Amino acid sequence: MSELVHIGIVTVSDRATRGEYEDRGGPAIERELDRLLASPWQGHRVLVPDEQPQIERALIELCDDRGCALVVTTGGTGPSLRDVTPEATQAVCDRMMPGFGELMRAESLKVVPTAILSRQVAGLRRRSLIVNLPGNPSAIHDCLQAVFPAIPYCIDLLEGPWIDLDPEQCVAFRPKHAKRKSS
Repeated sequence: MSELVHIGIVTVSDRATRGEYEDRGGPAIERELDRLLASPWQGHRVLVPDEQPQIERALIELCDDRGCALVVTTGGTGPSLRDVTPEATQAVCDRMMPGFGELMRAESLKVVPTAILSRQVAGLRRRSLIVNLPGNPSAIHDCLQAVFPAIPYCIDLLEGPWIDLDPEQCVAFRPKHAKRKSS
């Protein structure tokens, strides 16, 4: 039996926090994870305003207290003055993983020229991988589809749970020598 994978899902939105706007990003991430993952997983959803201290607290709680191997954020990655998700992510991470942001922007540029304005980043906090996504549900799909093949092996290297993907949806990039931990 596979180990339960804990995944944090953080929606960053002033309007959704105030109830003026329906959170579409968090549910879009959940749908994508249901589609991509073959391993059993449990989502931990958090909704926070575009306030760096609150975003940082949410990321720290999900990584340190809830033991999420992966934390995915949506929103707050553009150039507007209130968009501070990348700064909050960088503040709580021990090491950054620039390839994730580079690949997401490259893939998004194939769809929309404004993707050049995206500032999403990814980084490591202890044994957790944090990945920023845009707020648009179709961009969430495109970005997760692009980077998810690398996520299981990254989690392996952090000594996290083994993550199996649905091979009809996405194939994980794992070297041939990568082995599932014995229970």
